[in-house]
Amino acid sequence: MKPLIVALDVETEKEALSIVRATKKFVDVFKIGPGLVLRYGPSMIKKIRSAGRKVFLDLKFHDIPSTVARSVKEAGKWGVFSATVHISAGERALREAASLRGRPEIWGVTVLTSLSEQDLLMLGIHPSPLEQVMRLGGIAKKCELNGIVASVGETLSLRNLLGKGIKIITPGIRLPENSKEDQTRTSTPQHARISGADFFVVGRPIIEAKDPKWVAELMLKDWHKAPKQ
Repeated sequence: MKPLIVALDVETEKEALSIVRATKKFVDVFKIGPGLVLRYGPSMIKKIRSAGRKVFLDLKFHDIPSTVARSVKEAGKWGVFSATVHISAGERALREAASLRGRPEIWGVTVLTSLSEQDLLMLGIHPSPLEQVMRLGGIAKKCELNGIVASVGETLSLRNLLGKGIKIITPGIRLPENSKEDQTRTSTPQHARISGADFFVVGRPIIEAKDPKWVAELMLKDWHKAPKQ
């Protein structure tokens, strides 16, 4: 499976499907979030799947255990490939979701790439982003999640801690010349691969490009510059 995941952070179905058509040669999995789901519901997922591609449903479930499990179960009925759950929902919620039959892959969210150490302090979380990610990563492995979402800056430490039995998905990826925009912990595809990532997520650099297909190709080329892990 190709490592590039494109985040369809756009306003309309027309825009989303245009990006899918333009980039699907280089992308097997497309990420959709609350905006498209709330506006179009399951039909958005069906149309991406009809294009022969998989859906990463990024709704970041974070609730009481029964609600998290029910949400993951419903996501499975929609035929999505993977769905996100906040690891900070706790072990019971993660275990209940992971025990479901016919569920999608569960990818645990650690610390959002938009959050800095100062942001965590303001929230009353005193470990550094790395320390918090490592703590949550250990919980995810213990609860048998399929993957972990974390920035490239934490990926190498996570891989050393968790081994190869769990996927690592890195958002906040840019080509070297791109700006960081609203993400504070970003890096390149090449760095993501060297650090041990399995997938990398790209949004604005592709969806806002004049030629999304060309940028998607550049992203994969940068990934493959790194030695195979």
